[in-house]
Amino acid sequence: MTAPFRVAHAGAAEDDVAGGHWSALTRRCLAALAESGPAPTGDAGLGFVYVTDRLGGHLSEVVDHLRLTTGLRHWVGTVGIGILGNDGKVAAEYFDAPAMTVMIADLPANAFRLFEQQEVGTGAFTKQHGSWIESHGAQLGLVHGDPRSPRLPAILESLAASSGLYLVGGLASSRGPYALAADHVAAGGVSGAIFAGAVDVATGLSQGCSPIGPVHAITECDNNIVMTIDDRPALDVFKEEIGEILSRDLNRAAGYIFAALPVKASDTGDYLVRNLVGIDPNKGWIAIGDLVAKGDSILFTRRDKPSAETDLDRMLSRLKQRIGKPIRGGIYVSCLSRGPNLFGPDAVETRRITAALGDFPLVGFFANGEISHDRLYAHTGVLTLFT
Repeated sequence: MTAPFRVAHAGAAEDDVAGGHWSALTRRCLAALAESGPAPTGDAGLGFVYVTDRLGGHLSEVVDHLRLTTGLRHWVGTVGIGILGNDGKVAAEYFDAPAMTVMIADLPANAFRLFEQQEVGTGAFTKQHGSWIESHGAQLGLVHGDPRSPRLPAILESLAASSGLYLVGGLASSRGPYALAADHVAAGGVSGAIFAGAVDVATGLSQGCSPIGPVHAITECDNNIVMTIDDRPALDVFKEEIGEILSRDLNRAAGYIFAALPVKASDTGDYLVRNLVGIDPNKGWIAIGDLVAKGDSILFTRRDKPSAETDLDRMLSRLKQRIGKPIRGGIYVSCLSRGPNLFGPDAVETRRITAALGDFPLVGFFANGEISHDRLYAHTGVLTLFT
């Protein structure tokens, strides 16, 4: 009997040339998948594949090999500096080594549809997929993006607005080739899969940061430079909130304190975390990693392990309360700043998910930006569950 969702993952030491070859790792994943029975074939079923950037230049060969061997036509995925997987027995996160994680979902042929979208504003996406989305009651889109593509935030907003889809996913991360798979493999723009309304899903967003003060108003700015907050020098407000110790040496705030832009009309208090990219102590200005306008809201947050653990547990608890039946499989997209860099080694972040929700087939990658709804986030984790 075919299991509805099945996962296999495999990695090799960085210096293991033979064992770390893309074909060797693909064979290991295929062998593990075969143990749980035959895979769906043809247009029925959808495969997900994520590879580390050590294999980024070979994603096309990996997809071809998976398609030929399984007979499963449709594959979606991308490349990450880190990837993760849970096969129901072992949860693993792979960094700095050749590795791949594969999930096969036994879905009906009319339950999903793959897409590519290279440009925004052309109406091509709606023209090609709009009628399918409407007739199948589609509500969710899994999106993988190339972080080098200009206007990515605009692409996501247009995609969500024109289709009515709730988007999840993330941007590829790599120290080499960037690759996006949606049947065939290419670079640039975005690609992914749309799921029909008959596919039951639940999603959650973990911010990974906690506010250290109230929400303020930007009262003077220029592009990404915040000059005044609440009609006071922005740096004065910033120093008040981070405290005297950090204020003495602002370099210590780097990587620990972040700006955050509240998401308008969010009923869950979501905010977009943005890096602090510059400080002018003479003028009292701060620069952040996003464009802002006069009247925008801003707050400051801290990112540390306890804050991230608390928020991840909050998200998992809410998802657990919403889910009324067993989890068939899941996709987790976490920021590169998380994983072992924040939670610690030995797949702590992935194992925290399974500890809260139970062992279930899970794949994902560590991204260069995470996608939730119609926005591009940073330092977050986005979990999508199929139930």
